[in-house]
Amino acid sequence: MAKLGTKKKPAVVRVQTEERALEITRLCDEHGWIVIAGVEPDEPENIDDVKRLLKHRPAAPKTYAAPMKTGPNDYCPCGSGLKYKNCCMGK
Repeated sequence: MAKLGTKKKPAVVRVQTEERALEITRLCDEHGWIVIAGVEPDEPENIDDVKRLLKHRPAAPKTYAAPMKTGPNDYCPCGSGLKYKNCCMGK
């Protein structure tokens, strides 16, 4: 079965205005999803496919910063301008 938002199975939405259709297509373009947007002013809006895609999008990878190691001759990270050994090293 094809994945939703791809060329084989595009997301299909129905909106009431062209502005809303542009908003939905821009959102899908940002995520690389294929969408077919129909403008039908007399029908209720249906954007369930896009909601489903947004719900199941992969989370951004977490980044971790390595802890900074301070040597005795490095400037103190407290910002005093002194060497670490003469400032916070003994505290």
